Amino acid sequence: MSNRFYAVCGIAEIGGRILFVRHTYGPAKERILIPGGYVKEGELPSDAVKRELLEETGVNAEAESVFAVQFRAEQWIIVFRLKYISGEPVSDGYENSEVLLLTPEEAIERSDITNMSRAILKSYIKDRDKTLSKGEYKSISLKSGEYEIFGV
Repeated sequence: MSNRFYAVCGIAEIGGRILFVRHTYGPAKERILIPGGYVKEGELPSDAVKRELLEETGVNAEAESVFAVQFRAEQWIIVFRLKYISGEPVSDGYENSEVLLLTPEEAIERSDITNMSRAILKSYIKDRDKTLSKGEYKSISLKSGEYEIFGV
């Protein structure tokens, strides 16, 4: 079950270009954005962004760090910086109609990019390494895979 209160998206850089999708529904219909989606019940956010990216684009990537977090009263969105692992970017033909690889500079100049993606990329251009890295903290009460901590 998806939980619309918790969402993730990820900056996946492939050969110096960022992966984008052209959305097919909702407020972002026909616009390009950083791929992502909702966190399923019981799913860690880093697992959700990996799953969403693979489902939407065929690209396998892992969360390296947290780049930004957007909070609204009804929802939060974690923006991860991702490490590209493998896969050729292709549209899922359902949630998106197109997959694009653009430099951050090219993307922010486009009129069809979402405002949130533009703001994220402007910050990314200024300092792409300003992130909270995944920590090595070991919980004494939780098993590995049941938790994660960034920045510690």
